[in-house]
Amino acid sequence: MKFLLLIYTDDTLLEALPAGAFDQMMHGCITHADELKAQGTLLESQQLEHGSTARTVRVRDGKTQVVDGPFAETKEILGGYNLIEADSLDEAVKIAQEFPWIGTGSIEVRPVRDFDAVRRRVGA
Repeated sequence: MKFLLLIYTDDTLLEALPAGAFDQMMHGCITHADELKAQGTLLESQQLEHGSTARTVRVRDGKTQVVDGPFAETKEILGGYNLIEADSLDEAVKIAQEFPWIGTGSIEVRPVRDFDAVRRRVGA
């Protein structure tokens, strides 16, 4: 079963890290991701640019609105994601706990819906 690990970071906590700690965490994260990829557990991962570079687009009452930054007002912003393969939600949570960003934000673990099944159901 596929799970998406959405990695949220808190800039305040990242900025408070000692000099070099971020790069050390990033190195550990990449090394760990490489190990998971070699095992066939990690299917894809990407780091996102800072949330200040984002635009949120929505349409309400036929009017399009474009707002700078992420949609939610929160201290934690989406910083990246990992798409993994795991046998259960519990296993996916254990994998999420191994990433260093768990200490400077949070990781949302969400099952990926079988989109092919949805396509078949709606006849698309």
